[in-house]
Amino acid sequence: MSVVSIGEVLVDRDVLDARFCCPLEQCKGACCIEGELGAPVDEAEARYLESTVEPLRRLLPERNLRYIRRHGCTEIYQGNLYTRTIEERECVFVIHENGVALCAVEAAWKKGELPATKPLSCRLFPIRVRKKFGLDYLVYEQHAMCREARSRGAEQQVRLIDYVGSALIDRYGREWYESLKAFADSST
Repeated sequence: MSVVSIGEVLVDRDVLDARFCCPLEQCKGACCIEGELGAPVDEAEARYLESTVEPLRRLLPERNLRYIRRHGCTEIYQGNLYTRTIEERECVFVIHENGVALCAVEAAWKKGELPATKPLSCRLFPIRVRKKFGLDYLVYEQHAMCREARSRGAEQQVRLIDYVGSALIDRYGREWYESLKAFADSST
């Protein structure tokens, strides 16, 4: 495993080499319903998510609303903030449409009902931001639930960094993203 530095961000080589294109119709939104913890969030995102509960009341299932009223929509685990999950499975913001788990925050944002979309960590998935030497360190988490996304990405030659490009731009800026792509292009 090798690491490269793009500006002030460390990037695991697997992030640059990966091909990824999520077939939502096949995975059914598994990343929103699998795992013990929800999505990693920062304090500003946690405050934003708390403010979305009331506007999302018409979208969220009653079960989720009861859970949020009782426990809140975020939790701290080992010093880090995450969205809450119901029974250590599905995120409290999950809604289901045609058998697919979707994010209520994103759905409301797309309709212009909220000022911002789902947390950045959701938009970056399967890239995770860790810390190494005090710097952001981007790693690629390869989950079994994303097997089809890797296959489709390889088949269609969609790079992971292109698939999550808008989220990377939101986090680090367009100039940084263009540097990342240029490095990836030059090293293939």
